[in-house]
Amino acid sequence: MYKLRVSYCTDVEKSVLNTNFEKRGWHQVGPDDDWNFYWANVPTCRIIFGVDSGYRMNDNQLINHFPNHYEITRKDLLVKNIKRYRKELEKEGNPLGEKNELGKHVHLDFIPTTFVLPADYNMFVEEYRKNPLSTWIMKPCGKSQGAGIFLINKLSKLKKWSRESRGQNFNPSMVKDAYVISKYIENPLLIGGRKFDMRLYVLVSSFRPLKVYLYKLGFCRFCTAKYDTSIQELENMYVHLTNVSVQKHGDEYNNIHGGKWSLRNLELYLESTRGKEVTTKLFNGIKWLVVHSLKAVAPLMVSDRHCFECYGYDIIIDETLKPWLIEVNASPSLTSTTVNDRILKYKLINDIISIVLPPNGFPDAKWNKIPAKEAYGNFELLLDEELAGIEIGNSKRAQQEKNSHSQQPKWK
Repeated sequence: MYKLRVSYCTDVEKSVLNTNFEKRGWHQVGPDDDWNFYWANVPTCRIIFGVDSGYRMNDNQLINHFPNHYEITRKDLLVKNIKRYRKELEKEGNPLGEKNELGKHVHLDFIPTTFVLPADYNMFVEEYRKNPLSTWIMKPCGKSQGAGIFLINKLSKLKKWSRESRGQNFNPSMVKDAYVISKYIENPLLIGGRKFDMRLYVLVSSFRPLKVYLYKLGFCRFCTAKYDTSIQELENMYVHLTNVSVQKHGDEYNNIHGGKWSLRNLELYLESTRGKEVTTKLFNGIKWLVVHSLKAVAPLMVSDRHCFECYGYDIIIDETLKPWLIEVNASPSLTSTTVNDRILKYKLINDIISIVLPPNGFPDAKWNKIPAKEAYGNFELLLDEELAGIEIGNSKRAQQEKNSHSQQPKWK
């Protein structure tokens, strides 16, 4: 039987991509040629899905971003959408929207207190004045890899920043670029005295119905300098930011392990120091926040059947073993900083392709996107609303049949 050969296109020239494509016998074509599988960067996707492009994909084409992925990957929109999701659940009387006596969400409290500047400036000041000794972290909404991030612990520092960056007296309405300002997690879990975060890979093959997979081979990223919250170290990003793009310039950076630890090592460490029960609770809490962050944006997403997307989730654990969602990346780095890194990312791409393609290995947008479990590789299925619906339907039918049989007359 003749097997169709996949034509692939990519403007992300990384060896872990091309090696995977070539291993499958795919052949590379240009963006103006007939392609079946496109691993594109975000600007390219913006052009392809733009109203001016006039581009229309056929059934045998797949691309690696959803048109409006920014609803979850832009820092300000992520916060806005989670806040809206919580309000909607609360309004509906859904138990998930429950608050405690302090006004904190009981089940959906997984993002730090966050405001968007300049729009929420007055609300931020009101919150800041409740606890003037608190530290806050400022991040530009449209940047990544630690660019433009700084910490403040005084309102005057925010005003000083505005004057220096804008050359004017502070006026919130005159700040053109959106920033998020979040309560800094001042009690992070430390290992070896150093702060770290978790980088998780989350694959979404569909938003309606929602189909979510979590990669088991994520890792922890450690700071090269020991954690210190003193005023003197407030501007030392080697203490506070875990981004490899920042840490690789530090004097203590190790090229062999890249300041990274596998999730499995973290799990074993926590089980030995904190116990298995709380460790299991932590990892279940991480899965919970992943699913509900995606449920928060699912109604807004253009769930184009030609699309899938792998997100890079950044999560910090505090010393009480509570996970906090810091941000979601649309294009998690595929650059390999170590040998283990290259192996991990090669496997990641291989497993993504196995899940998003139908069993015959040829892109088909009409496929129901329900892969066999053997295709998961190192991914774990967190949620498939379609399968859940089938299971509920089967359960109801089984119960109805059971009831109908129980109502049959019993002949002697």
